[in-house]
Amino acid sequence: MSGHSKWATTKHKKSAIDAKRGKIFTKITKEITVAAKLGGGDMDGNPRLRTAIAKAKDANMPSDNIKKAIMKGTGELPGVSYEETTYEGYGPGGVAVLADIMTDNKNRTVAEVRKIFTRHGGNMGEAGCVAWMFSKKGYIVVERSKADEDSLMSIALDAGALDMKSDNSNFEIITEPKDLEKVKEALKQKNIEMTVAEATMVPQNYIKLEGKGAEQMLKLMDELEDHDDVQNVYANFDIPEEIIAKG
Repeated sequence: MSGHSKWATTKHKKSAIDAKRGKIFTKITKEITVAAKLGGGDMDGNPRLRTAIAKAKDANMPSDNIKKAIMKGTGELPGVSYEETTYEGYGPGGVAVLADIMTDNKNRTVAEVRKIFTRHGGNMGEAGCVAWMFSKKGYIVVERSKADEDSLMSIALDAGALDMKSDNSNFEIITEPKDLEKVKEALKQKNIEMTVAEATMVPQNYIKLEGKGAEQMLKLMDELEDHDDVQNVYANFDIPEEIIAKG
């Protein structure tokens, strides 16, 4: 699992930069609109909307943008209709890749995403080809310098976490999706700073990549995540921290 937390941390730093140039707002706006369309505009009765709004606030998205996105979802304002799907495929070395898509033009998006896979030594696969390798979990990363290992493990497990692992730089806490907020709250109460705290797709196992394959894989992930219609990307690569840091 070495390098996984490093990738998650790097990705979040990149998200902060994207937020500054407004790119991440596009993706969050889509998520809020779809959540409101499917579950209504009341945050208290719509957990998906609540999560999307929390993400918007983390990215410092203006409250007016949030309100408009909700109103587009509920039909109070005119808006685009988005379709949700998941594309599956393989990266260099047979790494499994899942990409959550939200698009107003499926034909355009599938063609563009297929090109991205091909350009970086991968290929798109059939529906179901890799999804079975992943399960939805809550995922929290805490830097080693921010907490004592035994204390952190005790707090996390008492709050309902399933497991805690560590690598050279970080502690990784895994929870059931429903327990993520509870564990986050327990850590907040102890003033433990979290680098990452999100619901994600955790793979059953990891494929080790080094050299050119690792560099290609990181480029594939970067370009997929940069695509406006790709909401999230998950993969089961294990890449050394120093290669991720260089990228």
